[in-house]
Amino acid sequence: MSTPQTSVPQAPQRPGGLSRRTTWLLVVVLLAVVIGAIGQLVKMPYAIFSPGPAQDTLGKTDNRDIIAISGTQTYPTSGRLDFTTVSLYGGPNYPVTFWQWLRAKTDSDSKIVPEEQVFPKGVTGKQVEQENTAEMVGSQEAAEVVGLRAAGKKVGETVTVGAIGKGRPAEGRLKVGDRIETINGGPATTLSAVHDRMDVVTPGSPVQIVVTRAGARQTVSVPTAKDPETGRAVIGISLAPKYTFPFKVAVNAGDVGGPSAGLMFSLAIYDKITPGPLTGGKEFAGTGTIDTEGTVGPIGGIQQKMVGARDDGVDYFLAPASNCGDVKGHVPDGLTVVKVGTFDEARTAIEKVAKGQTSGLPSCG
Repeated sequence: MSTPQTSVPQAPQRPGGLSRRTTWLLVVVLLAVVIGAIGQLVKMPYAIFSPGPAQDTLGKTDNRDIIAISGTQTYPTSGRLDFTTVSLYGGPNYPVTFWQWLRAKTDSDSKIVPEEQVFPKGVTGKQVEQENTAEMVGSQEAAEVVGLRAAGKKVGETVTVGAIGKGRPAEGRLKVGDRIETINGGPATTLSAVHDRMDVVTPGSPVQIVVTRAGARQTVSVPTAKDPETGRAVIGISLAPKYTFPFKVAVNAGDVGGPSAGLMFSLAIYDKITPGPLTGGKEFAGTGTIDTEGTVGPIGGIQQKMVGARDDGVDYFLAPASNCGDVKGHVPDGLTVVKVGTFDEARTAIEKVAKGQTSGLPSCG
């Protein structure tokens, strides 16, 4: 006797139907799209510093010299004097998304800080842009003053009263726009001269200030107060220096804002108007603010700027002495960091390296 064969009938498939595998795949893709979109929409209360590009101040950007000088003799340069940048995310213009925050958490070259450390609460995007632009313009002017004076060029200078603090000793005595001529009988027509004159004043003693107001000179007696932080005598004004340059210097830095390229701008200006390449063909990068007296000031994001310099292939990095705490322990392999506190120190360090005298350069330890 034969055993009967049995079979299980298959469910008919509907024409054009999706298999279970395809359906699940579509669900996964849809979820990924939704999660990705949510990650882009969620804003994180942080600012992120990441390494940005470096630009050679002796070179060009958008087919224009970064430092363009006309009206005087210029000289050939060599090597590189790079100013370094950071890519900064956060604030009202570029709020940090969840995905940017997550990437930065896994990137050892990026730094995450609370947003309010960089962008004060309530600041608008336009205010941030205006501040960055103003700082860059001020930095360029200071660099021009320092570079030209270091090269022996005469830069005319006058100092006027830019602002007067409410309730401060100068209120009701000096006026915004007054041009300062002398303090206690001594010339005070430059920022450094004003500071020197005030440094020897005993807090509480009045000062006799000769100003030019509406074209006429007059003497004003102004009481002083003691600055609680420095102990110096102050009268409660902000100074607004004005400069007269012997020829034209234009800085074309693209869309870079802020004051941190001041040191490198001043070195490039000096290099272009003095005989012989300052660098001796060597490649340098650096950062730091500069004031008109040649003092180099601290900046933010120096660790990321050192990474950018290393990625650009330079060997030497000029770092503000006041940033040494952030430099220690974070110097990329292959990069030599030189500590500088003034324009003269930076220039001297470059000249030594150019001559092959690389031992004993000041460092952050």
